[in-house]
Amino acid sequence: MKPSLVLRMGQQLTMTPQLQQAIRLLQLSTLDLQQEIQEALESNPMLERQEEGDDFDNSDPLADNTESKPNTEIQEPSYQETAPTVDNLEDGEWNERIPNELPVDTAWEDVYQTSASSLPSSDDDEWDFTTRTSAGESLQSHLLWQLNLAPMSDTDRLIAVTLIDCINNQGYLDETLEEILEAFDPELDIELDEIEAVLHRIQQFEPAGIGARNLGECLLLQLRQLPAKTPWLGEAQRLVSDYIDLLGSRDYSQLMRRMKLKEDELRQVIELVQSLNPRPGSQIESSEAEYVVPDVIVRKDNERWLVELNQESVPRLRVNAQYAGFVRRADTSADNTFMRNQLQEARWFIKSLQSRNETLMKVATQIVEHQRGFLEYGDEAMKPLVLHDIAEAVGMHESTISRVTTQKFMHTPRGIYELKYFFSSHVSTSEGGECSSTAIRAIIKKLVAAENQKKPLSDSKIAGLLEAQGIQVARRTVAKYRESLGIAPSSERKRLM
Repeated sequence: MKPSLVLRMGQQLTMTPQLQQAIRLLQLSTLDLQQEIQEALESNPMLERQEEGDDFDNSDPLADNTESKPNTEIQEPSYQETAPTVDNLEDGEWNERIPNELPVDTAWEDVYQTSASSLPSSDDDEWDFTTRTSAGESLQSHLLWQLNLAPMSDTDRLIAVTLIDCINNQGYLDETLEEILEAFDPELDIELDEIEAVLHRIQQFEPAGIGARNLGECLLLQLRQLPAKTPWLGEAQRLVSDYIDLLGSRDYSQLMRRMKLKEDELRQVIELVQSLNPRPGSQIESSEAEYVVPDVIVRKDNERWLVELNQESVPRLRVNAQYAGFVRRADTSADNTFMRNQLQEARWFIKSLQSRNETLMKVATQIVEHQRGFLEYGDEAMKPLVLHDIAEAVGMHESTISRVTTQKFMHTPRGIYELKYFFSSHVSTSEGGECSSTAIRAIIKKLVAAENQKKPLSDSKIAGLLEAQGIQVARRTVAKYRESLGIAPSSERKRLM
């Protein structure tokens, strides 16, 4: 075959750097977006934050150079948009020299310096690694701190450190004492009795029940630290040491016969045991707390549901007029080229934020429109909703709706919910209608809360009660919904009244 040139015509989907940046900002959560904005403010002198009370013209400098967008009128529910604003820098040589669109199939970083390059270097004196990467106190560090306060010989301290390393996050000893003994050097001449004695000392540390080898020992350690005058203390110790298996299987009749207790007495003993913590290590939180910042606020005003962006979640930005004025010079120096690049990046960053806010408002408004019953009456009034329904209503692709609803939260009078919470599949009803899976979960939770604790409802019984309400759900579907709610099976929900 001979090499030849062939001219072909075709259509191909391409993405401009501006669109890539807009998509990236769209899928960021509020906290990640705040960090992105802060990095942009630190790296780009053209950007500045609008302080509260500032009075300036908030018209868009891109209005003369970009196509006008049609206004979208939404009747109800209404919303108030709080988008970032920019100063009006009309007319000027700098505005003519900066392109409005960049070539397709190129990255933003190939043309302009982005905020990602503003990360501090390793030799920066102001960069404090520990303050940005440190986490909360771990269980091991908490136990080692107590160990340093306890007088011990060097050998016992070595054993104690080894035992602490073998304690998992729940507070239990993972390895047997024999396995721990084999890990030591034979020349140390350590015996099994020494390891057990050191373990007993560690089990006196806080939190109570730490270092136990099984559930019964964990509960027994906690009971031993209670005051001697605690009611039913002796019976509770006997219960967890001798009859823990019967308690786990909820064989209350067998427990009453073996412990020679009446039903009311056994109930008080079990209540004392249930007040203990079966996972003492979980009291020491090793991870930092994560806070949820709502992106959208929904409130009711005069029988109308209003949707508005959270004004405090994202700062309002504008182009610095003083620095932008320096670009009016028509020279091609390196400084002027840098200023032009920074100005273009600032303009498109603000425009991407505006696009993000507009898309978020459209999606949130449609969600409120569809789930008005949930806002009025709760989970049982939740309607079936999928991404395609919102995408069709706002005229966008489903992938865009998925990006908008991921890690975005809505503050409602009923609480703070992720936008994805309002999407659920549907189940057919006997009357030919549809019921949301979220509503079915709420009904199951309500039925379980009102059940007789001596005879809890089975999955088949719950399915029958739902069918009586016109909701056709199979038993295995009920089991799936029950497990998603964290509700135990009926055999494990049995209680003494």
